[in-house]
Amino acid sequence: MLKFTPIALLGALFAGSLAHAATLEDQGIKILGSYTGESAAVVDGGLRNGSAYAGQFFLGTDLDMAKLVGWSGATIRLYGASRHGDNLSVDEIGNSTSVQEIYGGQTERLVNFTVAQKLFDDRLLLEAGRTVANIQFLSSELCNYFQTNSACGNPTFIFRTSGFTYWPVASWGGQAKFWLTPQLYVHGGVYEVNPHQAEEDQHGLEWSTKDATGVITPYALGYKTTLANDSLPRLYEVGGWYDGSDYRDPLRDSTGMPAAVSGNDYAQRSGRSGVWFRFEQQLTRPNANDDRGLTVFGAALTGTHGELGEDHFLELGLVQKGTFANRPKDTIGFVIDQQRYSGEALENQRLLRAAAGGSGSPHDAQTMMELSYGIQVNQQLRLQPNLQYIVHPDQFGDPSRTRNLPNAFVVGLRIDLSFQPFLQSFVEGMAKP
Repeated sequence: MLKFTPIALLGALFAGSLAHAATLEDQGIKILGSYTGESAAVVDGGLRNGSAYAGQFFLGTDLDMAKLVGWSGATIRLYGASRHGDNLSVDEIGNSTSVQEIYGGQTERLVNFTVAQKLFDDRLLLEAGRTVANIQFLSSELCNYFQTNSACGNPTFIFRTSGFTYWPVASWGGQAKFWLTPQLYVHGGVYEVNPHQAEEDQHGLEWSTKDATGVITPYALGYKTTLANDSLPRLYEVGGWYDGSDYRDPLRDSTGMPAAVSGNDYAQRSGRSGVWFRFEQQLTRPNANDDRGLTVFGAALTGTHGELGEDHFLELGLVQKGTFANRPKDTIGFVIDQQRYSGEALENQRLLRAAAGGSGSPHDAQTMMELSYGIQVNQQLRLQPNLQYIVHPDQFGDPSRTRNLPNAFVVGLRIDLSFQPFLQSFVEGMAKP
């Protein structure tokens, strides 16, 4: 088992680094730190009224190796997270898709320890090490304006139909991204699928691959612009994945019979795949000197091979940055998405319900939506109250439930607090002689 002390690594890299530089960042050391807290309460529907809170402390650094040791184009990224709290969906709503995207992997973990290398005038990015797929593929800055886990940090479909690795549960992986033009890119990656890493007693410091069940390979072709080269920035991307890792059949045992009827274990399969399309398009920009304006976004995902628990996923949303003349940093966001389940998954749910004494079939889809308003209190603090509504809460978290649950209405509050300025000043003060 390989272990290391991140503090020792940081100390070795920036000990005495301020001797000839005004700040750590001038010397190539960027300190990152934040806290995100998400509270949510069921006020109608679901299993029962109740509330839950989940949060995450994040601490990390980006090390510019060109400034530190003369290694041109290289960056070391070292991130850790500590998560705590409860999941409202499990305890009060009764469905399996959380309304708190910060929930999951509730312990202290090393999340990312990678070396990134840019080549060919920054047109090619190579990055590898201990990492997660979902910060490199299917991620979006727009997720900062929502709390629902159905859409953020990524469309939930890919986690339910593959071994796509997710923050904060790291494994071995890497990506390559090449910009064919300043706007057009191709992107590919390979990530170890290792369910052992998600266990509660794991902290991201055990790097053995002995419990790996395979690898997943996402890929994409996209067109992306920025404020620097487009008056109305946009992203259009098509992509997909092949997951060669082991997984459980959603219905049948190894003989082909429904496992809920035979009583045997569900069959183990390997090999499944899917595709996606997504877009982000800014529609208005009243001032060319900032990013205020209305952006619409959407996504569609579906499986192409394997025995999958979901058939497809659809998403549509909008974010308005700058809500009033005197609130240029506030936002309004709305997102709605639908998860439609596969026939095999629904048949399995029907059989389990019947075995528990119930009747009928669960709903064939779940629709989740969120309306949020983000209040930028100051440069470090952001408050984001939100309303969420869930139509036909799924029962995958409790397959023996004998009835459908009523639609659920949830009130939430997301808090984002940046520690970066404080941490940067604190570390600089500690490093000075």
